[in-house]
Amino acid sequence: MSAELMRMADKLDFQLLSLGMRRIGWIRFWIQAVLGVVVVGVLLFNNVGSSLARNSERALGLGPGLSLTTLAFLILLFGLWHGWLIVRAGRALDSAARPSRGETSRLLKRGLIADLLGLVFASVGYQTLAGALFVQASMQAPGISIGAGMRSMENYPITSLEMLSVLSNTQVLFAHVIGVIFSLWLIQRIYRTS
Repeated sequence: MSAELMRMADKLDFQLLSLGMRRIGWIRFWIQAVLGVVVVGVLLFNNVGSSLARNSERALGLGPGLSLTTLAFLILLFGLWHGWLIVRAGRALDSAARPSRGETSRLLKRGLIADLLGLVFASVGYQTLAGALFVQASMQAPGISIGAGMRSMENYPITSLEMLSVLSNTQVLFAHVIGVIFSLWLIQRIYRTS
């Protein structure tokens, strides 16, 4: 194979890699942005747990779960910025000032580590929220309690606001899973031999 054909094949590989990184970067960015909007909407609706903290015996463990969800959301914001950096690196691959394989892989690995950290926070937050809601559900008395008395103190119905807390956590968890999948695919694509 002549040197000219090798340069053309390399240029085509870089163009395809650039196109793939830009597309995956934008897809990752927009999926995580939409899921992040859901998360921030629910967290704002919950007022980041302050409305639940007023009645602390009722919100048995939702405060720590919401705090971990908030941490996972902050890491998701870094992931959004990182998705934009992936798009920028994809554009640079198709230019004369292309980054090296090492620089690009470091960028992707940094995003992968951030998404894995976000997964850890979101998973622990999910366990906290689910555990708190399980304890709350197990404290419910069977039937409907009418009137005040000791029996009405046992009935702690799970509200829709509490279920929205779990929903916000699963949304941030899913957003980080998307980030991990796309980062692993891009790392594999960078190291694939031509």
